[in-house]
Amino acid sequence: MTSNHTGCHYCLKSLRGRKYALREENAYCVACYDSLFANPCEGCKQPIECDSKDLAYKGLHWHERCFKCAKCSRSLAEKPFAAKDEVLLCTECYSDEYSSKCFNCQKTIMPGSRKMEFKGSSWHESCFVCQYCRQPLGTKPLITKDNENYCVPCFEKQFSHHCYSCKKVITSGGVTYHDQPWHKECFVCAECKTQLSGQRFISKDEYPYCVDCFSKLYAKKCAACKKPITALGSAKFISFEERQWHGECFNCAKCSVSLVGQGFLTRQDDVLCHECGSAS
Repeated sequence: MTSNHTGCHYCLKSLRGRKYALREENAYCVACYDSLFANPCEGCKQPIECDSKDLAYKGLHWHERCFKCAKCSRSLAEKPFAAKDEVLLCTECYSDEYSSKCFNCQKTIMPGSRKMEFKGSSWHESCFVCQYCRQPLGTKPLITKDNENYCVPCFEKQFSHHCYSCKKVITSGGVTYHDQPWHKECFVCAECKTQLSGQRFISKDEYPYCVDCFSKLYAKKCAACKKPITALGSAKFISFEERQWHGECFNCAKCSVSLVGQGFLTRQDDVLCHECGSAS
């Protein structure tokens, strides 16, 4: 612009018919203004003259012609850009260099986009969904199976075992009985309800019983010791005329020699070896 001011505030040269710039209501010739107040350009390192457009970012300044991508040199004026280590890049170059790829769609997660991170990988927010119902997982609890993520309800519906007794999901551990899954706390004696997980038990009519209850309810009693005969005791038992003995209890009533696999005689309620039976 031409000036009505009489002279430059700094060099005092006449401004009549000359261009000038105002700063704090003082007029300066272009040369003085540029030398005193022009910002240095980060690109070319030269002053940004008063008649040039000054583009600023985070306290730094550029000529419009110098404000460009450090990698592809395309102008960044009035375009989106990103900064990395004080270097300006267009969004395409920034994405190629620094942006992560979405684990699901393998496309770049652009700067400024919301992303989800899980187990060292990144997703677009819209790609981080339950594999089954396709609803966004966000920060909800999730379960991973075969590198695929599921919300908890869908995982339980698809993969979890349900207790044969209470029908609820078995989230950890459990017991298998007759090819059916049970919670440990649900697998109990059919009679006394004692938990049987990790304990010895006996099955009858497809129901499990603790040893004490089975013995009390169903086991035959040894004719000698009167204790129950169960499969958890001696592997052998002897049966004769409606009576049973533990293998170790089937002895001569007189001399106590074992009669297992031997001939024997009976006298009233006693069993005797041949020697004792003949001597009597």
